[in-house]
Amino acid sequence: MIIPRVPVQHRRLLPDRRLSGPTPWVIAILMLLTLLAAAAGVGLARSANAIGTAIAGRVTVQIVTANPVTRAEQAAALRRAAAGQAFVRSARAVEPAELRATLGQWFGGEEGGDGDPVLNALPLPALVDIDFVGEDRAGPMRQLRALVAREAPGARIIPHAEWLEPVARLIRSLAWVAGALVLLMIAASAAVVIMTARAALGTHYATIEMLHMIGATDRQIARLFQRRIAIDTAYGIALGSAVAAAILLLIGWEWSGVTAGLAATASLGPWGWALLLALPLLAIALAALTARQTLLAALKKIL
Repeated sequence: MIIPRVPVQHRRLLPDRRLSGPTPWVIAILMLLTLLAAAAGVGLARSANAIGTAIAGRVTVQIVTANPVTRAEQAAALRRAAAGQAFVRSARAVEPAELRATLGQWFGGEEGGDGDPVLNALPLPALVDIDFVGEDRAGPMRQLRALVAREAPGARIIPHAEWLEPVARLIRSLAWVAGALVLLMIAASAAVVIMTARAALGTHYATIEMLHMIGATDRQIARLFQRRIAIDTAYGIALGSAVAAAILLLIGWEWSGVTAGLAATASLGPWGWALLLALPLLAIALAALTARQTLLAALKKIL
C-alpha cells in the first residue's frame, strides 16, 4: 500500500503538517520539471517520427533546362510517366505560381505575383514531387533515375531525406536529452525522499526509542514514518502536477494556431498524455517504496 493505514492514536506521534516543511515544495518543483521535460521529450520524439515518415519515400525532381517551354514539357511528361509506375504512390508537378509564392516570402514580393520584377528575372526550375510506395527505397530510386534520364535528361533528383534527415536526428537527440533529464529528476526526487526519511528518524529519535521499549517492531515504526513521508510527497506531487498541467494547457492552446512547418508535427498524442498522467502516480509509489526501504535500513542500524 502506497500510504499505509495507521491507527489514529499512533498518528498523533507524528502529526501531519501539510506543506509546512521543505520536502513538499522541493518535490513539487521536481515534479513540475519532470512533467515538462517528459512532455517535451514525447513531443520531440513524435515530431522526429513524423518527419522521418514524411520524408522517407519522397523525392523532388528538379528540371533546369534553359528553355522554359522545354522545361515545362519535360516536367509534364515526367509527371505522367511517373504516375503510371507501380513504385510511385503519387506524382505532382509544382505550379510556377506556387514556387513564386514561396520565393516571394524571401524576396519581398506580393505573394510572389507575376508583377514582381525580381522573381520574373529569376530562371526558376520545374519541380516534380514524387512519393514512393512501400519501404524499399533502393529499387524505386534506380527505376526513377532511369525514368528521369529518359523523360528529362539532365534533371536532378533530390531525396528529401538528404536535407531533412539531419534535422530529424537533431530532434531525436533533443528527445533523448529530455528523457535523460526526466531520469535525473526522478533520481533527485528519490534522493530528497531518502534525506527526508533520515532527517525524520534523527528528529524523532526519542519517539523511536520509546516505541521500541513498548514492543513496537521496525516494520510498525517504518509504516508510521512512511505514511507521513508519503503524504508530504503526495501533496508536493499534486501541486507540481497542477502547475505543470496549467503550463501544458497554455502551451497547447498557443500551439493550436501552428498549422505549418516542423512545429505543426509536434504533439503529445494519446500515449503521451497517458504517460504524463501516469508519472505522478508512479512518483508517489516510488517515493513510498524508497522511504520504506530507507527507514527499515536505518532502523536496523539504530538497534
